[in-house]
Amino acid sequence: MGQPFRYTLQQTSGAARAGVFATPHGDIHTPAFMVVGTQAAVRAMTPEQLRATGTEVLLANTYHLALRPGEKLVDKLGGLHHFMRWEGPIVTDSGGFQVFSLPSKEISDRGVRFKNEVDGSTIELTPERSVEIQHQLGADIIMAFDECTPYPADVELAGAGVRRTLSWMERCLRAHGRSDHQALFGIVQGSVYEHLRVDCARSLVALDLPGYAIGGVSVGEGHELLCKITALTAPLLPESRPRYLMGVGLPEDLLASIGQGIDLFDCVIPTRYARSASVFTSRGRIRLSNRRYRRDAYPIDTSCDCAACAGGFSRAYLHHLFASNEILSAILASIHNTHFYQRLVRDAREAILARRYDDFQRDFLACYQS
Repeated sequence: MGQPFRYTLQQTSGAARAGVFATPHGDIHTPAFMVVGTQAAVRAMTPEQLRATGTEVLLANTYHLALRPGEKLVDKLGGLHHFMRWEGPIVTDSGGFQVFSLPSKEISDRGVRFKNEVDGSTIELTPERSVEIQHQLGADIIMAFDECTPYPADVELAGAGVRRTLSWMERCLRAHGRSDHQALFGIVQGSVYEHLRVDCARSLVALDLPGYAIGGVSVGEGHELLCKITALTAPLLPESRPRYLMGVGLPEDLLASIGQGIDLFDCVIPTRYARSASVFTSRGRIRLSNRRYRRDAYPIDTSCDCAACAGGFSRAYLHHLFASNEILSAILASIHNTHFYQRLVRDAREAILARRYDDFQRDFLACYQS
């Protein structure tokens, strides 16, 4: 029997990589965009609609699912795959980003204490507890509990975050044990400080983990710093393991990061933007609620073959749906945006396999207006 988790690097084009990450619930062809289903559901989309967009892997939220409906119920009902009727790979984050985003929390070396936003009770989330929850949820890839440093942060605060992240990583490993059906990824932190990123990455790599993530790059630092941090950190991670850039992002962010050697991405942008009438096209982003689209008979994007565009739904019709607050507006726009992102990473992958990624990125951005 082969290893349940295995990354195969197929081709490079400069620093860009095309590969396959094998999991117990199927292969992930990289570069890959992981659609976010925070509450074990992608808003306004069914699993069948997601599969039709080319989506291979979903991400669910440990923190929110622990609050409601609770990991024990999910486990009792067969785990996340059965619970949400998704047969492909699933990732769960550790809950760290959500907890550290709360306005009132107490951080210590033991973990984080905060108020339950559902019933007001006090909760303590530790590395051990985070792993325990993720074990019961049953995702294929689970994330280590880390300290997500806010931006901006001085070097002392960022350094304390790295120290805790590494200490908590060791505790996550002990809690995880030798499970062969869930891959535990570590997360590189360090804010914008090069020496902290280097130290954190090297310490994590020494643990020989099945995959590595770069965190703390979608907290307000902007495109230029994101690129700088990614370019510094990605080469420090093993070629033989998948590299995951957390919480990113816009099409231009994805393309830049793929060019720096990143394999996996997740972000709420495609579906969140869709619900507010903002859709992505090969020529840039447009807002369908704008009056200029009230009589527009064209599909969202004439070069798109998603179910919304190929199905004959016009910009004028979607404008009407958004103006009428019809739920079909969110469904069609979400299908389109998710398809756009999956086509983007699929085209990037094909360009890498053909060893022409730089040309692909340049040509795409020449037409795309962010």
